[in-house]
Amino acid sequence: MHKPTEAVYFVHISDSHIGPTADYSRHGHQSQPCAERAVEIINNLPVKPDFVMHTGDVVTEPDVRSYERAAVIFSQLNVPIYFATGNHDRARDIQRYLKFGPRQDFSNSQDSLSYAFEVKGYRFLVLDARGPDEIDPHGVMSDAQMELVRLEAISGGPPLTVFLHFPVLPLNSIWMDAYMLIINGEQLHQALLPAKNRLRGVFYGHIHHSMQTMRDGILYTAVPSLFSQFAAWPNDTIVRENPEYPPGFNFVHLLPDKTIVHQHIFPRPD
Repeated sequence: MHKPTEAVYFVHISDSHIGPTADYSRHGHQSQPCAERAVEIINNLPVKPDFVMHTGDVVTEPDVRSYERAAVIFSQLNVPIYFATGNHDRARDIQRYLKFGPRQDFSNSQDSLSYAFEVKGYRFLVLDARGPDEIDPHGVMSDAQMELVRLEAISGGPPLTVFLHFPVLPLNSIWMDAYMLIINGEQLHQALLPAKNRLRGVFYGHIHHSMQTMRDGILYTAVPSLFSQFAAWPNDTIVRENPEYPPGFNFVHLLPDKTIVHQHIFPRPD
């Protein structure tokens, strides 16, 4: 197995929900000021990340004005940024309006966004689990995406990190498990198992909450939304916002012998 000797640092953000106007509000909070503040903070971190990963729901409605606003905001980052498709996004819009770092595309269709990139000997795989509108807000892995995972998740190779929008495994929260999961997440977990000894983590968004799950040696890590958080107690049966919990992002350390996830929160600008 290839073992890199350098560290890779990346920032994980998600669920920015940019709207068509600067004062667009969702869940009682304006999203654009939070995204702008996050970009400012990331650009001034004491350690410069190698890249930023946005795991989806870049916008709330996939319209031109929202994506154009998002493009302006995230173009201010002083490091490359990558995107995954959220349930509020459309893969073709992300590819049309947003600028990525260098990548290897796996799909010839504008309606699917899956690709890989490498940094300092580490490999990163971005999957598209957005399903048809009728299953929203669930995700689903298509046969083509699942086959891609099987091809990537072999036992040998460089350290591997996976990004996607939706949670793969149940979260022990009644409403989240009823509505938010990848429908065939168990099959995805099984497909990832051959790579578990080199798999550094599976990073996702969608649940507007910080949560970590370890199963069969695989670490699954959710990041807070950039502007508004959900509650996720085991007995929650309906969607509940958590207004006291601030926006946040994760600063992830990929070291030659370990993975460290450092959560950052910041005061909401509005």
